[in-house]
Amino acid sequence: MRDGPGPVPAGADGCQPVEQILGRPSTRTWPAGALPPGSRVVVVRAAVRDGPWQVEFAGTVDALGTPEPNEHAQAHDGELLYRVAFDTPQYDGDGPYRTARIWGRHLRPEPEPEHRCDP
Repeated sequence: MRDGPGPVPAGADGCQPVEQILGRPSTRTWPAGALPPGSRVVVVRAAVRDGPWQVEFAGTVDALGTPEPNEHAQAHDGELLYRVAFDTPQYDGDGPYRTARIWGRHLRPEPEPEHRCDP
């Protein structure tokens, strides 16, 4: 897991297979202000419409793909798309899916667990 934005050392992120599938180089710089890789998140339902996910569920921001600008016409300014690995397979009418690209507005970061040291 990385601690923040910046370049990923060559070969350290496993992007070559992803780049071959995408047919283009992966962005290797994690955007400033983005949820860091390894962040625990809850995928939440859209507040305005029903879909695509029917329930809320947990996952982890995946380091295999850096967040990218969401270029959809209905995206918010500066909204990112994150690759999220799901804790359990999920359905959206199809599936099961174990990962997906999720719009930033549909992710709620989970708080970091508090560490307690008992004497």
